[in-house]
Amino acid sequence: MTAPPGDHTGERADAVRNRARVLEAAAWLVAERGAEHVTMHEVAQVAGVGKGTLFRRFGDRNGLLLALLDDVEAEFYEAYTFGPPPLGPGAPASDRLIAFGHALIERVADPTDLGPALGRQVPTDRRQTSHYGRAFRHHVASLLREAGVVADHTMLADALLAFVDLGTLDHLRNDDQVTTARLQRTWSDLVRRVTGTEER
Repeated sequence: MTAPPGDHTGERADAVRNRARVLEAAAWLVAERGAEHVTMHEVAQVAGVGKGTLFRRFGDRNGLLLALLDDVEAEFYEAYTFGPPPLGPGAPASDRLIAFGHALIERVADPTDLGPALGRQVPTDRRQTSHYGRAFRHHVASLLREAGVVADHTMLADALLAFVDLGTLDHLRNDDQVTTARLQRTWSDLVRRVTGTEER
């Protein structure tokens, strides 16, 4: 079974505690001020650790935000991996794929969802190669394979995920004023065309 994104079970207890304290401080600052205003200095102060410790652990601000993002995405990971259908197991692969895209589109449209808010603050390449970015790709590719699609599943997963990428959805929603419902209808149509299934 694939380990959940951000699994840190092999770390020392004190390192786990420090990590939890730092991420709790970062989450509090993000909630208070917005992800775009959070600095490493402030996180270190609130967490009660040295700034050097923070940089050694997370590398830079993007690394810290990605670590926090992986923690935030753990609940969604549980939902699409183990939760009830159609998002979770128990529904046809095409229905699960549709539900997955619909959920991502809803989350991007929700201003209170910390996942997209954090994702907007890190470069696209870092976001896509993060734990949760790789988990998304693996999940979509697995559903395509399960649906019987004959293709390069990984590349096709990347193509599908490009439509529900933060940058794409933000552009369509904000610049072109495309509604959430229209985006979801388009995602459903795209999935049905790729998987060769009809609307139920």
